[in-house]
Amino acid sequence: MNLPVNTQESAAPWAPARTLADPDTPFAVVDVHTMRRNIARLKARADRLAVTLRPHVKTAKSLDAAALLHSGTPCPVTVSTLAEAEAFADGGYTDITYAVGIDPHKLPRVIALLRRGVTLRILLDSVEQASSVAEASRQAGIALPTQIEIDCDGHRGGLRPDDPALLAIGRVLHDAGCLDGVLTHAGESYFAHTAEDQRLAAKNERDTAVAAAERLRAAGLPVNVVSVGSTPTAHAAEDLTGVTELRAGNYVFFDLVMAGLGVCRVEDIALSVVVTVIGHRPEHGWIMTDGGWMAMSRDRGTAAQAQDQGYGLVTDLAGNLVPGLVMTAASQEHGTLTARDGADLPDLPIGTRLRILPNHACATAAQHRGYHVVDGTRRTDRAPAIEAFWERVTGW
Repeated sequence: MNLPVNTQESAAPWAPARTLADPDTPFAVVDVHTMRRNIARLKARADRLAVTLRPHVKTAKSLDAAALLHSGTPCPVTVSTLAEAEAFADGGYTDITYAVGIDPHKLPRVIALLRRGVTLRILLDSVEQASSVAEASRQAGIALPTQIEIDCDGHRGGLRPDDPALLAIGRVLHDAGCLDGVLTHAGESYFAHTAEDQRLAAKNERDTAVAAAERLRAAGLPVNVVSVGSTPTAHAAEDLTGVTELRAGNYVFFDLVMAGLGVCRVEDIALSVVVTVIGHRPEHGWIMTDGGWMAMSRDRGTAAQAQDQGYGLVTDLAGNLVPGLVMTAASQEHGTLTARDGADLPDLPIGTRLRILPNHACATAAQHRGYHVVDGTRRTDRAPAIEAFWERVTGW
């Protein structure tokens, strides 16, 4: 397969980036049409299930990207760091859930955001944390809305609904005016390889969160929020009775792990990384590029799936898959492309630009300071035009 050589590689570094042939590689690209389609798909599902959708902005970490979530106006969001919370608060977002167990040393930053008028919900799963939150709330004279993390599948943190500590934590928070609700995340759904497994994971996620909420209510402890979500379960849920909100983040970009689970198609992946061919090792069947794990991340999430996609699948600049070509190895700045299952290695001269589809969109996005934006509906035989540049608001 012959692909056109990039003839603009030597363009002056100060020249404006007009197409994907212009910026120095490697760099991240978002197809805005595909992203809009992904957003609309989950929004329609949340509307049908009658729950609030609270997107997790840790994936894109971009105000420009988040603006597409709710017609340009701030919506409820989830974050994974206080830096994200602060950046999105600066961007006008006032309803934020910090969905990582709280470290008491971070409470002054939480209180500072609350005093700015931001409803910042925090998360915990121990009496020790709850006591720290209650004491900080009393000293500050301000309630810290706090959710109790519930363990629905043994994936990470949280309490089982029947854990004796659940009521003890609830009482400590309630007495301080801080009890806001319960939250769970079906992390094991990323290993649910069939639609039925994902449906059952979504049902278990809901049932576990609702059971915890009902146990607290039965003890006279009010629960306003029952929050569930992961990208696989959000797309598989059929009934969210008793749930108030649905969280997901990866879905805005999707990736090869989600495609491997059947949650999306490869053509639904909105994020890619542009790299350049810089060498050949024909004796090994290798094509070398300038995009290694610093561009793609070290994530090898598809290795546990039926089809291992290496570090990513390869497309041309227009987004068309190059048949049989996979990024199978990575060092810090070098990527190695090989042909799969006896396929012919394509003829890709030095200077050829390609796009790599990532295993894990969140991890790949974190390697870049922002995204060059294209619209995949504007088909062209040349390098796609760059529509905009979206900066990330944290991490750089």
